[in-house]
Amino acid sequence: MNVPDDAEIQALAAAVADRLMGCGRLLVTAESCTGGWVAKACTDLAGSSRWFLGGVVAYANSAKTAVLGVPVAVLEREGAVSEAVVRAMACAALQRLGGQVAVAVSGIAGPDGAAPGKPVGTVWFAWAVRSGDQLEVRARCRHFAGEREAVRRQAVREAFQGVLEAP
Repeated sequence: MNVPDDAEIQALAAAVADRLMGCGRLLVTAESCTGGWVAKACTDLAGSSRWFLGGVVAYANSAKTAVLGVPVAVLEREGAVSEAVVRAMACAALQRLGGQVAVAVSGIAGPDGAAPGKPVGTVWFAWAVRSGDQLEVRARCRHFAGEREAVRRQAVREAFQGVLEAP
């Protein structure tokens, strides 16, 4: 298990900053299990307002619905930790906050919360990129090992790596 430390997370945030400023894009976040850690890492960097617009922490399902408009039916059918939900979160973040790039994270950091087929450490990610009238959304699931903080740190790293892979 390779758990990132603060220095690695900050280096990734700086790489994201360079990438976004280089192409004139703005980032927004929609976070659940990371509790705003992605946004925190962004705003830890001086000058982040040049490439980071803001984020939403929607931890409870009711917040995902009220703040981001994730349909209740999707949450009930798929569960909060699912591809459908993170895709909806990423698209909503772009729609409601603006910007051109969004990252959404929802997972089970533990120690509780496991469900059949979704063990502790299951985290879904979605990245949405808007270019003119085009919207590209991609998602993936990861299974991280370790205690709660280790899962969350790995999720923050994955969120940033996905932004760096965005077209």
